[in-house]
Amino acid sequence: MYLNKVQLIGHVGKNAEVTNFEKGGNVTKFSLATTKKYTDKNGEAHEQTVWHNIVFFGKSNKLAQYITKGKPLYIEGSINNRSYDKEDGSKGYVSEVVASHIEFLGGNDKTKGNDEPEGAISTESDDIPF
Repeated sequence: MYLNKVQLIGHVGKNAEVTNFEKGGNVTKFSLATTKKYTDKNGEAHEQTVWHNIVFFGKSNKLAQYITKGKPLYIEGSINNRSYDKEDGSKGYVSEVVASHIEFLGGNDKTKGNDEPEGAISTESDDIPF
């Protein structure tokens, strides 16, 4: 039996970017920061932030506009590792979370013109409620 599942709650690091493929379809990419707070053995408080590369396919043009810097999100997905060719000919490696579920946290503030979708969005379905 195998399991590859990730659950994250954090803040978007920069606005989502959409890339459209020549043969159709698209991918949305953004970073998500998660922060761990702890106290060391000397009683000093510390914070450690980890940045995660998040990607999802499809629906990007509709959903990406709501994924903006500082926005709190809950993400479910799986870890994917891939390689690519760098400009200098060497191999580069990247780890990504392929999102299957995104939930907008922190409420929907209509007074500021924020019309983000309420609740959870599955990135695997075409049933976006907007």
